[in-house]
Amino acid sequence: MTTALITGSTSGIGAAFARRLAADGHSLVLVARDTKRLRDQATELHDRHGIEAEVLSADLATDDGIEAVERRLADRKSPVDLLINNAGFGNKGRYLEVSMADELTMLKVHCEAVLRLTSAAVEGMRERGRGGVVNVASVAAFVPRGTYGASKAWVVQFTQGAARDLAGSGVRLMALAPGFVRTEFHQRAGMGTDNIPNWMWLDADKVVTEALHDLARGKSLSIPDPRYKVLMGATKLVPRSLLGGITSRTGRKYGPR
Repeated sequence: MTTALITGSTSGIGAAFARRLAADGHSLVLVARDTKRLRDQATELHDRHGIEAEVLSADLATDDGIEAVERRLADRKSPVDLLINNAGFGNKGRYLEVSMADELTMLKVHCEAVLRLTSAAVEGMRERGRGGVVNVASVAAFVPRGTYGASKAWVVQFTQGAARDLAGSGVRLMALAPGFVRTEFHQRAGMGTDNIPNWMWLDADKVVTEALHDLARGKSLSIPDPRYKVLMGATKLVPRSLLGGITSRTGRKYGPR
């Protein structure tokens, strides 16, 4: 029986990973800040699928929270075979409209936590000669659009670089870069979504299905859904200066309100 650890497991893409992996028979380590939601989720998944679901309450915006998850990932007696670094959030507002404290918190969660948790997991995986890490990024990584996109660009570059360094070790690393997904993400950030076209929305469960398929195929980057593959391919053909203007206008049209 393999074990998967999922950060940000109680909602959105993290919850979809938890449902899918539990249905596939994996034991789970569920990580989030809300202890009650974690316990409710663990109980539901255990009752529905008969799997073991461990709860770890941790705030990845703090050193104590990151260290708690690092210790669990480093436990050789109860190894983690698959790490899903999903925890993340968005800030409402443009550059300089968001406080420096909030900007640094985003970098802590999106970059520092991903680096430290990936490293803690991969050390044991490399020793065992098997394992996988999925770092959840975003298509925002591929367009010049604010601190959120910049942090997700770091996730993509770090993951793909580490995947190359670990080639042949039996450990697979993959960045997952979805577009708009129907989750609590925008609501928590206070962002309006009524003006986002229906065709741009993805289903979290379908995103997870495609992500796990791509991980099994050994891909280091997964962009779920053909629509977003086409859109991201098109960005390579547009000059960066023009792309910056397009994404700025798109952000005002489809972003926070």
